[in-house]
Amino acid sequence: MRSDVIHTLLVANRGEIACRIFRTCRDLGITTVAVYSDADADALHVREADLAVRLPGAAPADTYLRGDLVVAAARAAGADAVHPGYGFLSENAAFAAAVQDAGLVWVGPPVKAIELMASKTRAKELMAGAGVPLLAPVDPATAGPDDLPLLLKAAAGGGGRGMRIVRELGSLPGELLAAAAEAASAFGDGEVFAEPYVERGRHVEVQVMADAHDTVWALGTRDCSLQRRHQKVIEEAPAPGLDDALRDRLHAAAVAAARAVGYRGAGTVEFLVSAEGRPYFLEMNTRLQVEHPVTEAVFGLDLVALQLRVAEGEPLPSPEPPQPSGHAVEARLYAEDPARDWQPQTGALLTLEVPEGPGLRLDTGYTGGDTVGVHYDPMIAKVIAHAPTRTEAVRLLARALERSRVHGPVTNRDLLVRSLRHPDFAAARLDTGFYDRHLADLTAPGADRDPATAALAATLAEAVRGPEAVRVAEAVRPTRPGGPAPARFGAWRNVPSQPQRKRYRSEPDGTEHEVAYRTPRTGTPEPYETPGTRVLTVTSDRVTLEVDGVTRHFAITTHADRVHVDAADASYTFTALPRFTDPATHTAPGSLLAPMPGTVVRLAEGLAAGVTVEAGQPLIWLEAMKMEHRILAPASGTLTALHAAPGHQVEVGALLAVVQEDPAATPVPVPVPEETA
Repeated sequence: MRSDVIHTLLVANRGEIACRIFRTCRDLGITTVAVYSDADADALHVREADLAVRLPGAAPADTYLRGDLVVAAARAAGADAVHPGYGFLSENAAFAAAVQDAGLVWVGPPVKAIELMASKTRAKELMAGAGVPLLAPVDPATAGPDDLPLLLKAAAGGGGRGMRIVRELGSLPGELLAAAAEAASAFGDGEVFAEPYVERGRHVEVQVMADAHDTVWALGTRDCSLQRRHQKVIEEAPAPGLDDALRDRLHAAAVAAARAVGYRGAGTVEFLVSAEGRPYFLEMNTRLQVEHPVTEAVFGLDLVALQLRVAEGEPLPSPEPPQPSGHAVEARLYAEDPARDWQPQTGALLTLEVPEGPGLRLDTGYTGGDTVGVHYDPMIAKVIAHAPTRTEAVRLLARALERSRVHGPVTNRDLLVRSLRHPDFAAARLDTGFYDRHLADLTAPGADRDPATAALAATLAEAVRGPEAVRVAEAVRPTRPGGPAPARFGAWRNVPSQPQRKRYRSEPDGTEHEVAYRTPRTGTPEPYETPGTRVLTVTSDRVTLEVDGVTRHFAITTHADRVHVDAADASYTFTALPRFTDPATHTAPGSLLAPMPGTVVRLAEGLAAGVTVEAGQPLIWLEAMKMEHRILAPASGTLTALHAAPGHQVEVGALLAVVQEDPAATPVPVPVPEETA
């Protein structure tokens, strides 16, 4: 076997995975090359690479998905190998062939293996021949009530795009059209197939690693059942609650799948495990997975180093993999708002600090000061915990996330902490419907927060406002209708007997607080009407209070009109509000505003000013961060204004349309696809 020693590696990707691959390259003495779009000119992966090559443009289709530009970049930088990472071109057989045709080493599986597994329909046919357990396919043209519910899936690609659950036969034609359109847009292939949807199924996968010397490792199982929009949120290894017989069956099926396609390198065979414990093959990902760190932690391996070793023609270190040890859990930190339909968020990531310590690992493509843009996936980081037992690993990860300081766009951090501490997760009662059942409770404002601590956090928000960074605070209660009257604290005043009042809005839940305190002539801030609270120390970025005999510490960061308060057990963000409401901030009833920056990709058929619409009807589709988002009619009535058109770039808050409510109007249904993932 020819050995291709790699000296300079180009990573055909961006963000977290590029940084992660560069880390291994540094350990191995390999020169690194980054590629970057204009939007990523100052991104972390560019800063960390030894060399970097610009791909002009910002959209993925013009940059990271242009295989010809990536190959040209590798040649220009003198690279002798290309690693695709995950996503983008990582499972593109034509790109893999182009890399090899250019005389470069491809750090991935054989082109033929990618081709065979690229189509889920063809892959299932191949797996059936290899004896891998499968769900029986369903022909949508002949599907009947007994076939429901159905799962529609794109034959090419993944990440939840082109996927729909169908529970009523009447919606099947429209869902097929929508899934095909989304698949064509995302992957350039509109083929969609149908199979039974397994209720309460678990997503369990097996990591495989294979060389060109007939060795195939099955590196244990991972559970990836906690998903939103069919995209993974929390993963762990090994998958809990599987008996030895089922584990052995999954390992054997994964090895058979790899051997059936002559696989080499790192890959993942994904299964759906029914509530009764029956496994069914889903697909094989011919690349490194996002969740690979949990397997690395449990087996003590560097999968990227093994990928490079195999690509150089070397055998795996031994015929059998090492023995696993302990348990690992990974959480994906996203810039998104789970309470608002998982809307992706953008803007400056002002602070990103995750605790370090034994058993903890952070994989990220960002540092504080970077910007989360609109063009790419909103994942900020992956936080991984490894410990001797599952209970210890889950506890360690939840506490690390809780202690993290993440300032800027709204994130799913609180959701992750609450998910890890949910009784069902603690008891390993896992399935892909977890968030369908629990999302409302997990995103309820202050669901797991001590009201006293929240009050102190709001107090501290005011304590560091303005030039007098030696001010304090005390208690705040929501001013929502029906709630208790707010306690108050205030700011520095020359008249010590009178407090000053200010208002703050808690983000992102919108609860308003009125705060007040006063400072006597002694100069020491005193809480106003808050028994049991005493100020110990106040500086510009840290406040220590004693509350009912317990000392509490708070880190304070201010950015413009926002105050970030990080306590020992939670974090809070507050926006300073004017004393009086600005009438100019109100919009006309029925206004449809862009919930995020993005591009208008399509309108409902026949949509124009003057048509009648139905409450909840999707009218406009925006694309942002690789996902499509529906803008729905707020009421039944008449569309009196339409400012959106396909191709328009819009900013957050832009007026897209206006619907004038008319209860007597007869709505005209418009055939439209459902929300995309």
